[in-house]
Amino acid sequence: MKQLPKFNLILIACCVLIIVVGFALMTGEPSGATEYNPDIFSFRRITVGPMMALAGFVLMIVAILFPKRGDKNDDAKQ
Repeated sequence: MKQLPKFNLILIACCVLIIVVGFALMTGEPSGATEYNPDIFSFRRITVGPMMALAGFVLMIVAILFPKRGDKNDDAKQ
């Protein structure tokens, strides 16, 4: 089993950070049973946060599959 190069691990760490920021943007005060909070429908909570989290997950796949430099000749050697 091959290990991921250092560059891929750095990309994966950046993707995890993007995902965490996306989920943090979705947090906020909830609406209660006695009062309504219109902030639950803010642009940040329903658009920006989920898009950042989704982008982080998609970029995570790219970071895992990203080939290292000079990988073309490695397959021919094996």
